[in-house]
Amino acid sequence: MKFMRFVNEQVVWQEVPGETSLAYTITGCPLRCKGCHSSEYRNPKVGEPLYGDYFQSRLDAYRGLISCVVFFGGEWLPGLLQPLLEQARRANLNTCLYSGFDLIPDCLLPHLTYVKTGAWVAARGGLDNPNTNQRFIDLRTNELLNYKFHTSANC
Repeated sequence: MKFMRFVNEQVVWQEVPGETSLAYTITGCPLRCKGCHSSEYRNPKVGEPLYGDYFQSRLDAYRGLISCVVFFGGEWLPGLLQPLLEQARRANLNTCLYSGFDLIPDCLLPHLTYVKTGAWVAARGGLDNPNTNQRFIDLRTNELLNYKFHTSANC
């Protein structure tokens, strides 16, 4: 049986504006962005297996407490990520993918509510920087939501 591996399962509030999200950092990223804050997770053999049964138990445990599931990576394994996205959607949750790629595999897009695209470029900063190359998009409306990460927008 094939599976993805994850580290840092946690509930987060800042990564998806307006959502309380169950977040998973998926290991094995192939990008190697200079200055990556998660470079220790590049090895695909690090972390715990993310099986559908385990994932469902976590969705059940957080039912009524979370509104979204966010995956930090995993798009390089679309055939393994897609069933988890579908599972979250069946639980009536929004879904989000933080990707360092500029393009997301077409098979994943119908199962996503939000997507963050763009590799980390230190000189351009992250979503909190108005000059970033990264884009956070609500796929339901195609609205660019980067402004929601700017400090002045959060006051």
